[in-house]
Amino acid sequence: MLLAIDTATRLMSLALHDGHQLLAEQTWYTANNHTAELAPAVVDLLARCEVAVTDLTAMGVSVGPGSFTGLRIGVALAKGMAAAQHLPLVGVSTLDTLAAGQPPYLRHALITVVEAGRGRIIAATYRWGKNQWVSRGEAQLMTWQTLLETVDGPAYITGDVDDKGYAAVQHAQTDAEVPVRIAPPAWRLRRAGFLAEIAYERLNELGNDAFDPALAAPLYVKTRDIP
Repeated sequence: MLLAIDTATRLMSLALHDGHQLLAEQTWYTANNHTAELAPAVVDLLARCEVAVTDLTAMGVSVGPGSFTGLRIGVALAKGMAAAQHLPLVGVSTLDTLAAGQPPYLRHALITVVEAGRGRIIAATYRWGKNQWVSRGEAQLMTWQTLLETVDGPAYITGDVDDKGYAAVQHAQTDAEVPVRIAPPAWRLRRAGFLAEIAYERLNELGNDAFDPALAAPLYVKTRDIP
């Protein structure tokens, strides 16, 4: 039984997965109330599924990129629970979680985006291969304008797209004829159910001993040009 926790941005998500099916999932936006909302939500989720903390065999947590505060809160709770129960803790990228929830676009690249505050975004590009999305490089901190200037072919954007992002994409489509589209809202929702499935895959591949909770740490993305 694996509990997955994602607090990387204002979008928070929890999931309970038994290795064969997703038993429960909860995803919601919070107005920076991660500290007050996370622990009670975990308790409620376990109670609704009649699962005790002692029934858990593993945990997964979003390690970023994302907001500094949100990541610290989620990773801290996951590490504390995993250490207390002697459970493996699998850290998963928010961008990998987003990619896992997308259908294959085949001839299109996939651009995953999470908000970074102050009008900035963190983005990474994926290509479909061997029945999964494969990352083409490291995540980068940038602006919407910079992202759209680097698009070199047909692409879908998924993840956190705010009003500024919509306007930038529309401008690029009409004025610069950039071949980019925004994925439907339901596909852009970052869901802990996909985080849980990635965590299970890695546990099956590497074994529990490879995921010491003491080693889990948030992933922050910075650049010299954009502080």
